[in-house]
Amino acid sequence: MRENIELTGIVIKSMLVGDFDRRVTIFTKERGKIYAFARGARRINNQMMGYARIFAYGKFKLFEGRDSYNIISAEIANYFEEISDDIESTCYGTYFLEMLDYYTKEALADMESLKLIYYTLLALTKKSIPNRLVRRIFELKIMALNSDYDPNPKMNDKTALYTWEYIICTKPEKLFTFVITQEALLEIENTLDFMMKKYIDRHFHSLDILKDIL
Repeated sequence: MRENIELTGIVIKSMLVGDFDRRVTIFTKERGKIYAFARGARRINNQMMGYARIFAYGKFKLFEGRDSYNIISAEIANYFEEISDDIESTCYGTYFLEMLDYYTKEALADMESLKLIYYTLLALTKKSIPNRLVRRIFELKIMALNSDYDPNPKMNDKTALYTWEYIICTKPEKLFTFVITQEALLEIENTLDFMMKKYIDRHFHSLDILKDIL
């Protein structure tokens, strides 16, 4: 008989299933990416509505079935409501989740990527650094965590090169603590755009929406 388990993670995808349920993808600290059903999540005032929202971060109590999980309850520590309430932030956040989904695997614990998405979303709510910079920090860091990057790119701007090296070497919790010049940011953006075409074989649809609103 299978027992209930508790996993810490964030909902990165939520889709409708049938008349009343949702199927969610949760990226967890303990088991990497998992798929779970939130039964009744589309019913008004059902507590599952909150558990099945993208960006919901916390501890999920689940029943482990043969092919998927069922959410029993959850203790949500952060819904990142400031992101959901702002169109631009929502587009950035959705893009980050889509990129996280691309890189993460099932049944593979990845604490660094979980910390990265948490502190990236937190940076979107704080507004202490520009969203453009938050985006590029996240892109480079998640690619570096998966060894999809150029360690010594050709850059003319010394600040851009230093920032590149800093992002690669720094822990996620200390990444979003600086700002740089527009010239340095532009060089990082151009370098990353080229590098992403080189290493990533997926088109991120949320990025199209982001480009349309900016």
